[in-house]
Parts: sequence; C-alpha cells; structure tokens
Amino acid sequence: MPLRVSPRRWLNLQEYQSKKLMQDSGVTVQRFFVADTASEALEAAKRLKAKEIVLKAQILAGGRGKGVFDSGLKGGVHLTKEPAAVGELAGKMLGFNLTTKQTPKEGVKVKTVMVAEALDISRETYFAILMDRSCNGPVMVGSPQGGVDIEEVAATTPELIFKEVIDIFEGVRDDQALRMAANLGFKGPSQSSAASVQREFLWVISSLKVDATQVEVNPLGETPEGQVVCFDAKINFDDNAEFRQKAVFAMDDTTESDPLETEAAKYDLKYIGLDGNIACFVNGAGLAMATCDIIDLHGGKPANFLDLGGGVKENQVYVAFKLLTADPKVEAILVNIFGGIVNCAIIANGITKACRELELKVPLVVRLEGTNVQEAKRILSESGLPITSASDLDDAAKKAVAAIAKK
Repeated sequence: MPLRVSPRRWLNLQEYQSKKLMQDSGVTVQRFFVADTASEALEAAKRLKAKEIVLKAQILAGGRGKGVFDSGLKGGVHLTKEPAAVGELAGKMLGFNLTTKQTPKEGVKVKTVMVAEALDISRETYFAILMDRSCNGPVMVGSPQGGVDIEEVAATTPELIFKEVIDIFEGVRDDQALRMAANLGFKGPSQSSAASVQREFLWVISSLKVDATQVEVNPLGETPEGQVVCFDAKINFDDNAEFRQKAVFAMDDTTESDPLETEAAKYDLKYIGLDGNIACFVNGAGLAMATCDIIDLHGGKPANFLDLGGGVKENQVYVAFKLLTADPKVEAILVNIFGGIVNCAIIANGITKACRELELKVPLVVRLEGTNVQEAKRILSESGLPITSASDLDDAAKKAVAAIAKK
C-alpha cells in the first residue's frame, strides 16, 4: 500500500507545558504550579513562598498581558506580592473568556492558570535552536537584545544577531556554546551556565527527546545573582513524529480550536476558518491561498481555507461539504480543483452526492481542470443539480461573488 502524507493541525502547547518540558530536560525555569480553580491558585501561591508572584492565564493566543476578560478584569498576566490577591484574580480569570489581538472576537475561555515565582531580571537575551535548510541541520541563533520582537532586532541592528551552525554528528561543541554565551553578554559563571543551557536545548530539540523542530526562548534572562533562567519558551514539533512522541502529542489541547477545524482533521482535511461568506473547497495549500486572494480581488471575502490534499476520496468530498455548510456565514461555495494527482471524476461524484444528501441551499460554483476532467464535467452536467461551472479561476471567483450579490 503506498504511503500518503496527510495534513494535520499543528501541535500547540500551553506555556506551562513547554516549561515543564524544559524543566524535565534540565533547563532552569521559574518555580511554578498550575491551577484549575481559584482555591488551587491560592494554595499554589502560598506554597511558592515567593517575594513576588506572577499569575498567567493559560491560552494558546498571544497578547495576554493586554487582553480583557468578560468578567471585567483587564490583563491576563498579573504581578502581586499577596497570595490572597492571586486567589481573587484567578477567580476573575478561570471560567471567563479572555480576548486578545490574536483570539476570536468572543475570546477564549480560560480553564487553567499558571502561578509562578516572579524573579528580577537584570538582563534579557534571545536564544533559539531551529532548523535551517541552507545548512541541512540545526542552527543556534542568539541576540543580547531579548524580550522584544527578534525580527525587529534583525531589521534594525543585524549585527546583534549571532548564529552557530550545529554539526548533527558532533552536537553543540563547547567552543560554540561559550562563544554564543559571550555574544549574548554572559560573563563569568553565568557564561558557563548559559553555555550549558544551549547544550540542553539541543537535547530538547533532538529526536532522542521530543522531536522538536524549534526551541525559542525570549527572554533567556539573567538574574542579579547571575542565574540564567528560561522565562518564556516556544517549542515547535515535527508532526510526523507523533507515532513515537505519544506523551507529547497527548498534551495537545483541541478545545481552543475551531470545532470545524478539529472535525476536519479527523478526515485528513486541512481547514482554517476565516471571516468571509464564500467557502473555498480546494486541493493544495498554494491553490487555496490563490483562491482566497482572487475572491478578495473581485470584492468577495473567503469564509475558510479548506485543503483536500492529494489522495482524496469521495467520502472526504462529502465530509468537506458537510463542514462548509455547517458554517452559518457561508452564502456560496467555490470549488477549485486542479487534478494532478486528484481524479476530477471522484470530486464530481462526491459533489453530486453531497448536494443531494445535504440538500445544498447555497449557490455552488465549480472549476475543475486536469485528470479525467471531461468525465467530471459530464457527471456534473447530467446531474440535474443547480451547479454553476466556471472556465478558469478568475471566472469562478467572479461567479461566486455575483451569486451572493443576486441573493
């Protein structure tokens, strides 16, 4: 049986989960506890016995610090010296929706908070290990300017970005680790500590540990006492390694995802919801993006990005239509298929079956090209269904936009 690569939703971990992976790998992080209730948060704050405590709402979106809860509380990150305040603040976070610049308009419900020791930071640096195709392996990237957008640093002061190519057989050499630590501004004992952190990160990213493809820490900070601490971390994973990283992938929280996205993934469909009203049904990510762009060019707004992939079956076509019609925003559907690997006749049969069984009530525009396209066009034309055919992508987009305008 031939192997088929299927699209899937990228694995995302909460902040506390990434910190736990770091901690388990020997990297120094703040002491922290996780709480699901206000009383648990209060007890966690007492157990920390810290001079100052930071309380963080745990959601997968960024911008938490400036977010707003529907409880009225402003900010998903709070500093306090009083354990009692932690319990009170947690009570205004847990069970309430937090809206940030990266969440949907209605926000995301907070189910967990992280209660951590707040440490003084004398310096903030940036450090990452990521995969670089130009050298066919991992690369260390660092900057003495951390705690800010690294892309901005690279654009304004590129001389403050330092790189070290890692030999996949040797790993991080001592001279590389010490040189990177020095470039980040660590001196004395903290330089050795920072070098050790870098070697531990390579362990995290390696296939022997969690099959990460990127570990980014911003900031990698230094306390007044010279301790090197990972204050925030982002870890990306190789999704093809799910079969051997079951414990890591079991941490995936799908409750914050679009339900349609999660359902689509069950059938090897890649779905991303958008704000428009024209549903896109396409094979291939590049073609899907082009379809969204041309809909926008002609005055329409795409309602989604749905990629069928290459090994599509009739049942997937049916499921795709079921997902698209489940979105109340959808007022028209545009099917744009280029049959290189895909057999257009399979798509056509799936479309006609879906239209009949789902009793499609919105305009449907179909553009097919490629393998078995003449048979596919015959199936559609003889179906007796109100399907609008299009000669090319431009024509398809115009007809989809016009179909909504007529309603």
